[in-house]
Amino acid sequence: MIYDKDIAAQVADYLLEIKAVILRPNQPFRWASGWNSPIYCDNRIILSHPKVRTFVIDSFVAAINKNFAAGEVIAGVATAGIAHAALIADKMNLPMAYVRAKAKEHGTEKMIEGRITPGQKVVMIEDLISTGKSSLAAADSVREAGANVLGLAAVFTYNFSDSVTAFEEKKVPLVCLSGYDILVERATEKGYIKSSEISLLEEWRKNPSTWGR
Repeated sequence: MIYDKDIAAQVADYLLEIKAVILRPNQPFRWASGWNSPIYCDNRIILSHPKVRTFVIDSFVAAINKNFAAGEVIAGVATAGIAHAALIADKMNLPMAYVRAKAKEHGTEKMIEGRITPGQKVVMIEDLISTGKSSLAAADSVREAGANVLGLAAVFTYNFSDSVTAFEEKKVPLVCLSGYDILVERATEKGYIKSSEISLLEEWRKNPSTWGR
């Protein structure tokens, strides 16, 4: 779910402006998964731009207050969600934790760093939703710790149909500040891509795992 259309458009504009998102329909990127992609998104770059960072964090706080107001802990999904979660928790004066991709191999062998206690209401933070697998695995870890996952908030979603279904099946409400459709629309209006390239971007989103092969 996109939190607010005006915010989504502004976030998309900022991501394009600071080159956190690069659209290259005719020269695809190769993702770590092996997929070919006409888009590359690195929302960590937000952290290096104070104006954009402030807007994104303020937008996260507004979205959380509207959708997950009962939240007691902000939990980042490692690694890209950690910095955003820390800034949000500080702004909201709430405790913060983060969830590892895998358990620590020494010491206490924790999956969760910081403190989440049974029964606490947790809002999870992610920078990007593609397949949703890592985000939902993190939500499972929080639930296994006995806490209640109110939902997950992210900067950006590709809005793949499989990821939408996965979040619904896991019963993890998802709120995103911006998304693929809005970004493509803004990129076209501002001249980052040509109208003739839109069909390529639409084709990719339908079958991302096989596109370009």
